[in-house]
Amino acid sequence: MKNKLIYKFISGFVVSLLMSFFTISLAVNNITYRHMLKEESNKLYHEATVIAASYGSTYFGGSLSPDAIRNQFYALNAYLDCDIMLLAGDGKVIIETSGLELDYVEDFDPTDGAAGHHQIGYFYNTYDEKQLTVFYPVEYRYAVLGYIVINKPVSAIKAEAASVFNYNYITLAIAFGFSGILIIIFYKSINNPLNKLTKATALYAKGDFSVKTRLERNDEIGRLADSLDYMASEIESLYGYQTKFLANISHDFRSPLTSIKGYLEAMLDGTIPAQMQEKYLHIVISETERLTKLTNNLLTMNNFNENGMVLDITDFDIIKIIKQTIETCEGECEKKLIKFKLVFSEKELYVSADQSKIQQVIYNLIDNAIKFSNNDSSIIVSASEKGDKISVSIKDFGIGIPKESISKIWERFYKTDLSRGKDKKGTGLGLSIVKDIITAHKEYIDVVSTEGVGTEFIFALPKAKSEREEFI
Repeated sequence: MKNKLIYKFISGFVVSLLMSFFTISLAVNNITYRHMLKEESNKLYHEATVIAASYGSTYFGGSLSPDAIRNQFYALNAYLDCDIMLLAGDGKVIIETSGLELDYVEDFDPTDGAAGHHQIGYFYNTYDEKQLTVFYPVEYRYAVLGYIVINKPVSAIKAEAASVFNYNYITLAIAFGFSGILIIIFYKSINNPLNKLTKATALYAKGDFSVKTRLERNDEIGRLADSLDYMASEIESLYGYQTKFLANISHDFRSPLTSIKGYLEAMLDGTIPAQMQEKYLHIVISETERLTKLTNNLLTMNNFNENGMVLDITDFDIIKIIKQTIETCEGECEKKLIKFKLVFSEKELYVSADQSKIQQVIYNLIDNAIKFSNNDSSIIVSASEKGDKISVSIKDFGIGIPKESISKIWERFYKTDLSRGKDKKGTGLGLSIVKDIITAHKEYIDVVSTEGVGTEFIFALPKAKSEREEFI
């Protein structure tokens, strides 16, 4: 049988309740007995004073006969359920109701009860069980002629205390009943959500992350459920990304490989004549370059994830980097008759950043602008000072980005215009890499685009330290 939580709850509850009950029982029983002993001694002492005044003095004064007083003592014995004695000062028994037929109480010393007007014992070995004994002197004409002694068994007082304490068992039964109901409610309030969490985690283990616990609770279980829901959402997103990643990678690799294989097979079987082979060899080279670019981008993204993009910060002239990058794109620009317009606020603008990664940012943005620019158009690249920052802008006059796609362009493998065939050579990683690099520099990058008009990317970099000090 499974070691269910309910059994632990019940066993722990029962053990705790029983231990508490028995501990309290011992303490309360002792306290109750002592209290009743004190109350009984006070009561008997008061009765002894009344008996001494009413009957003891009249006995020694001769107002009542001994038989009349004896009858009164027996009546009081029945009423108080105690033994009543009238003793002389030397211990001689004058009247007694115990039925022990005593003549003398050996070693009787009335001062034994003087400290607290009562004592606990066997009353000078007269009784076989312990008694609560109360003394009170009988005076006649200002002289102590005897003592009223009242004895009550201690066992009777303990029995009375126990009878009072028996109500505790009723209290225990009621406590068990109410506590049992409460523990069942408490158990259900914990067990039911735990079962939901268990079932949800079992489904997560099988790869189904669509299940959500949705426990609207503000306690620890609620926080655990929220954490599991969040974890499931994140894993589901990661799983979706992984699926999309594999699909996109498969597609991006399969397309150029299919083209390369097809063209090479066509050359080998003579489908493509010898005089046309040079043209298709250039296409093959272009496709291999596309594969190389895709592989490099993937390696770049992988390095970012693993190493957290370690930056090598130096001071360099951003204008020089922009011009060098543009020179590498001249061939593609000549094919599309694209011209660059450079607008710089100064001849040199020094920034503090990772030069190689910023060069990659500029290359990706310019390559993106060329790719989506119309033939015989222009691209404006500008850089200017803005406070302690250098702002760089790359603006094209191409097809633009659809409004619904602007928020997605930073996602890996996202391509905007596949239907019109403008992005056949893209990997969908360029802008994602740009975003990661700029974010690693703790700077911003914005995009402004209108479909059919063009797109502008703007990012900022911190000025070189010397120039920042000069600015300040």
